[in-house]
Amino acid sequence: MLLAQDPKLLLVDEPVAGMTDSETEETAKLLRKIAEKHSVVVVEHDMSFVRALGTRVTCLAEGTVLAEGTLDQVSQNPVVIERYLGR
Repeated sequence: MLLAQDPKLLLVDEPVAGMTDSETEETAKLLRKIAEKHSVVVVEHDMSFVRALGTRVTCLAEGTVLAEGTLDQVSQNPVVIERYLGR
């Protein structure tokens, strides 16, 4: 329904919460397709889903950018590890 309005930006907050694995996979495919013609920002904590999106990741804490890059790069960032992964 939102896409019918042809938005410039689509903001999606935890779109796969409560979904099955197959629903999550289909949602990733759908968002990748939407991102071909629209800007999409996804807020998500499911890193498997984020990996399936295959896109640039930005990690924020209290409105400040901690790290940007691939999921692997961000996951290995020492500040992200300290703040979110607790290692």
